[in-house]
Amino acid sequence: MNPACAAGRSFPLGATLVEGGLNFCVYSRTASAVELQFFDREDDARAARVIAIDPTTNRTYHYWHVFVPGVRAGQIYGLRVDGPRDAARGLRFDPSKLLLDPYGRCVAVPKDYSREAARREGDNTAVAMKSVVVDSGGYDWEGDAPLRHSSSRTIIYEMHVRGFTRHPSSGVGDATRGTYAGLIEKIPYLQRLGVTAVEFLPIFQFDAQDCPPGRVNYWGYQPVSFFAPHQAYCSSRLPGAAVNEFRDMVKALHRAGIEVILDVVFNHTAEGDHTGPTVCFRGIDNLSYYILGQDRSRYADFSGTGNTLNANHPIVRRMILDSLRYWVGEMHVDGFRFDLASVLSRGGDGQPLPNAPVLWDIESDPMLAGTKLIAEAWDAAGLYQVGSFIGDSWKEWNGRFRDDVRSFFRGEAGTVRRIADRLMGSPEIYGDELREAEQSVNFVTCHDGFTLNDLVSFDRKYNEANGENNRDGTNDDRSWNCGAEGPSGDPGVEKLRNRQVKNFLAVTALSYGVPMILMGDEARRTQGGNNNAYCQDNETSWFDWTLVDKHRDLHRFVSVLLARRTLRDDGPERRRVTLSQLLRDAHKAWHGVRLGEPDWSDDSHSLAFTIETPAEQLLVHVILNAYWEPLCFDLPPTGIVEEHSWRRWIDTSLDSPDDIVDWKSAPPVTGRQYLAGPRSVVFLIADRGSSAAVA
Repeated sequence: MNPACAAGRSFPLGATLVEGGLNFCVYSRTASAVELQFFDREDDARAARVIAIDPTTNRTYHYWHVFVPGVRAGQIYGLRVDGPRDAARGLRFDPSKLLLDPYGRCVAVPKDYSREAARREGDNTAVAMKSVVVDSGGYDWEGDAPLRHSSSRTIIYEMHVRGFTRHPSSGVGDATRGTYAGLIEKIPYLQRLGVTAVEFLPIFQFDAQDCPPGRVNYWGYQPVSFFAPHQAYCSSRLPGAAVNEFRDMVKALHRAGIEVILDVVFNHTAEGDHTGPTVCFRGIDNLSYYILGQDRSRYADFSGTGNTLNANHPIVRRMILDSLRYWVGEMHVDGFRFDLASVLSRGGDGQPLPNAPVLWDIESDPMLAGTKLIAEAWDAAGLYQVGSFIGDSWKEWNGRFRDDVRSFFRGEAGTVRRIADRLMGSPEIYGDELREAEQSVNFVTCHDGFTLNDLVSFDRKYNEANGENNRDGTNDDRSWNCGAEGPSGDPGVEKLRNRQVKNFLAVTALSYGVPMILMGDEARRTQGGNNNAYCQDNETSWFDWTLVDKHRDLHRFVSVLLARRTLRDDGPERRRVTLSQLLRDAHKAWHGVRLGEPDWSDDSHSLAFTIETPAEQLLVHVILNAYWEPLCFDLPPTGIVEEHSWRRWIDTSLDSPDDIVDWKSAPPVTGRQYLAGPRSVVFLIADRGSSAAVA
């Protein structure tokens, strides 16, 4: 023990600045020795100072701790942990490997970082990721706090921090393109678009080398630290700078009224299977952190990535809760989307638990109360819990909404009943759940799969650039190329594609639930038919901002669709009205081309419905025509004296700017029928009293 050091405390875990220095603590049940090593630079091959933690005087239960005087913010450090090396018993200690602190608040990545060096035998210090001491206090939040928008007025924009501004056309300076700081410059665009929340693909520090040789892990679903913002998204190389730059971004988004939701990956880590690298958890306490197979030298794999985090182990449960509390309390995020959340319901033997402790911990934690919790309610081993995910406050990515809306608009048989259910919040799935109406997060596209442009441009995937002979990515895209494969110069094909894109966006935005759209879909961003661009950190994945002008009619359509509208002209109250709100006290009726005669047969490709809302004195009539010819639909009476009481808000078969208009200037509809163009969505309104609006 270094004589200048003291015993320290077992709480809190990780590296914590206290008066006079640093308190450090790490949990390891079966380690025999732990060293805390300090470095001057991230690429140093030797430690400038080594603190051996005494297992007698500096260990409380299984917590190894020490106080080191004089340590300041920005100090680079790592761990070496020794113990039994017996893979057959699940013990994988390797003191030759420098390890990250599981609770490290920031990570420094050497220029020559090598995942391979962490995998093979021998010392890897010079090329290992290292943790950085962070001072969590002292940041001026200027009164900022999580926004806590109600779900009924939430519109989610799923996006990639780097991809949003990395393209040269973004207009962001070279020094900040692809960073947290660069994103701040584009916040006015998000405001004008009308979204109320951004959902970032993973920003926890991840291993960018966890991908096929010669490629880069772009999406970030390979975490190495659950407390550290990804360093490569920071415009500064200074150790620890990513923390405050991330905070600057959150604060700026909140000022613009936009919430921040993080896509979090607590189901696995980048350490992979039994042949993978030793980066952190494996070398600290493999038995606690991972679910092992019957052969304890192998890992259970319910995530499809080689390992599965043992989320319901007490130590891992605490780490997950501590991480979530940190991101809410210290980083001010508004919510989380849990990747492969069904994995978190599995116990130490891999079997699903009826009441998984970690999920109830998250659900009931007082610090997380009011935080948005969104589950991807399935895993890679076939556990599918959409509609049955435990808890009262969780929302769910509704994958069946995606599939059924795609199927309906490409003209599949037998889809009318399903599209009706999805429009109304999927009561077939959620009808027995006593939760708020917006339990369903509705989306047609997300990062995983085709973009909206590619959904209407390709009949099959083109993933050859990923280096896996086009075997990766789903084969069930339910796409339709509208008559030509890939980019087309045919005006008729392009017009149909544009209409289909508007159909998808209109149904997503207006259906019962929380709408989510994918970055760039409002400008027909393309990935060239790649439906699994996880390793494409290039123009395949980046937002090409020239598309905003090229497809300005679509961009305008989305902006008007998502815009907040005034409910009352004579008062200050302003709020968004969706079908979700309308349905709470509404009377609805289903129709086909004839009133009151919906065609639920497998051969049907059209549907209409009317919603009457006494509280809002509003009547809405929606027509969905997925048929390839125009259809004439009867219009219901409005009960309003005026001759032309129906007004047209949306008709996707019309050219811009008639495809969608400002609510107040919606033109009247003449006659008692409406001719809906082929493959179109029509939205008609009738005000029965005070002016009202839907967006």
